[in-house]
Formats: sequence, C-alpha cells, structure tokens
Amino acid sequence: MIGIIDYGLGNVEAFRVAYKRLGKASKRVKTAEDLADVTHIILPGVGAFDSAMDRFNASGLWPAVKDAVENRDVPLLGVCVGMQMLADRSDEGQLPGLGLVPGNIRLFSEGQHGRMLRCPHMGWNEVDATKETTLLAGLDQDRKFYFLHSYYFEPSDPDAELAQTLYGAPFSCAVGKGAVYGVQFHPEKSHEAGLTLLNNFSEL
Repeated sequence: MIGIIDYGLGNVEAFRVAYKRLGKASKRVKTAEDLADVTHIILPGVGAFDSAMDRFNASGLWPAVKDAVENRDVPLLGVCVGMQMLADRSDEGQLPGLGLVPGNIRLFSEGQHGRMLRCPHMGWNEVDATKETTLLAGLDQDRKFYFLHSYYFEPSDPDAELAQTLYGAPFSCAVGKGAVYGVQFHPEKSHEAGLTLLNNFSEL
C-alpha cells in the first residue's frame, strides 16, 4: 500500500491516479493511524519551504513518519518541495528541515557559471543518473522529467546524489540515503518516465 501524505500541499490525487494506472493500491495519509498498513510513503510538496514545514509540523504526522522510516525501514520519496524538506535547512526559510538526507537548499544564482538564469526553472529537462539506483532503472538515456522550482538540493555528502540535471550548471535533482529518496522533478506530471519511476519506487 502506497501512502501519500496529505497535509494540504501537493497534488495527492495525481499520485493516486498514477498508481491506479500502474495497478498499485494507494491511499491518502492524514493521520498516524493511516500509516499502519503502508509499505511506501510519498511526501509531496509545492510552494515555499517554511509554509510546507509549518503545515507538515501542524499535521502531527512527522513522529509517525519518522518511526516508519527509521524503525520499520519504510521507503520514503520526497517530491519537489517534499524533497527539499528532507534537507537540514533552506535558504528560502528559517525553519529546520527534517534532516533525513543531510544537505542545504540553495537558490539558483542569476549568474550561475556566467549564465543568466530565469527563476523558476520550469519545463522538461533530461535527468542523468550519477550512480546506479533502482529508482531510475528501466529509463531511456534521454529520459525527461517536468521541473518547476527556484531552489535546489545541495547534499552534504556527494555520495547521496543519485542524478543531476543541467540548468546553467549541473545540480542534484535526485538524492537518497538508506530508504529515503528525493526528486526535485514531478514524476506524477512526467508521463511514462514518471510512471516508470513511481513503479520503481513501489517495488523497492
């Protein structure tokens, strides 16, 4: 059972539709009790970092999610701002992150590597795996995913990086530590490539 955290941010229904297409059972998770039969957790997120952290903290779900991940080895996938929430902190806000994948969230620089960058970074970009990972298995070399963000994940440990995307300069677009994963792009909006990734996650 795929549990999709519903704390008021992120398109939960889009993930449910994707898993229905894959023939996988999923449900909204609004309470700690909802996590009891969950085998995988998705943490979606959109908008500003502090707003997302405020809502997630107010939901009361964090202790149960932390217990599931750390004590029951339940795989977790953070998506977009949900990925950024996995870090220690963000340049966008003041609240601490969840610290599940040590790192910081940085704002794209307008002059990064001498190139003027528009923010947000929006549209389809290729994702290049930097290490072998089941999450990206079975995807074509020119796999493209949909992005919409102005901040990116800078992992403290380079080994936590799973994939990069080029926007002015390469940045980490997928990270992982243990059973915790994060992707900056939106697999639920990325057609067949996104479905492949979501299926891969469900089989971890």
